[in-house]
Amino acid sequence: MDADLDLLLTVVYCIVDDFLPERAVNARRKVADAEIVTLSIAQALLGCRSDAQFIAIASRRLRHLFPELPERSAFHKRRLRLSDAIERLLAHFARNCEGFYDDMLLVDSTPVECARSRETVKRGGRNSIANPLSNAADYGYCASHSRRFWGFRLHALFAPDGTPRALALTSPKIDEKQACLQLVARCERRPGQMLILIGDKNFRGKQFEADIAALDAVIHRPRRKDEPGRGPHLAPIRQRIESIFWTAKDILGLERHRSRSLDNLRGRLAASFAALAAAIMLNQNLGRPSRSLACYTA
Repeated sequence: MDADLDLLLTVVYCIVDDFLPERAVNARRKVADAEIVTLSIAQALLGCRSDAQFIAIASRRLRHLFPELPERSAFHKRRLRLSDAIERLLAHFARNCEGFYDDMLLVDSTPVECARSRETVKRGGRNSIANPLSNAADYGYCASHSRRFWGFRLHALFAPDGTPRALALTSPKIDEKQACLQLVARCERRPGQMLILIGDKNFRGKQFEADIAALDAVIHRPRRKDEPGRGPHLAPIRQRIESIFWTAKDILGLERHRSRSLDNLRGRLAASFAALAAAIMLNQNLGRPSRSLACYTA
């Protein structure tokens, strides 16, 4: 069977329609909640950050799948209302991926930038919209890119095949090790399963290793320059999580979210990673490479 966007959206819609609870019939509402969730995933895969642009593209590209499309404002409001359902759907897709119960997990974080100029940051503080980004965004430093940014930091646990196991969006001031402990604590696993984490050089410290061990996990990381010995060679494995984040940024628009409120940012990120998990699930069922998303974005 050929993998394309139509097939993926059809599979997603069927799962979402069974997954969401039934709502009271509304004669004025022509577009069901399952269609809104499916359209949100389609928007993430097509890389359209603008709702107006996406509705215009969907009217030409997806009209055979969605005879009725919502207005831009209605699509925006209903996506916000369905953010909880999209997050639960992300977990549901992940549970159906082969990597959901892997023992070895990759842990890392990446900036989610929200502004690049001082004027934009100041305008955010005076914003009149509900729950603006400035309520929680802060300045941080990204060592891998040697730059400062204003926004958030996304902490993640991924299986090697790209399956999201746990995600957390925090202030960039939060310590990576503390976020890692929280992710491991709520990572779903089999009873008694021991997790092997692969992280970078910053996941160090005797207290941190003891806290990780108390959560039935162990972490491996590259050796720092001030530490004796050679340490494990983890570069090929570490490259996987960099590749996963690059997929999220380049294809799913992680850095081009164009959100102005925390609720909108949450909904867009949930839709992006739900799209990633759905694509991995379908690819594995079709015998294709897990993170081959090109056929779904054309």
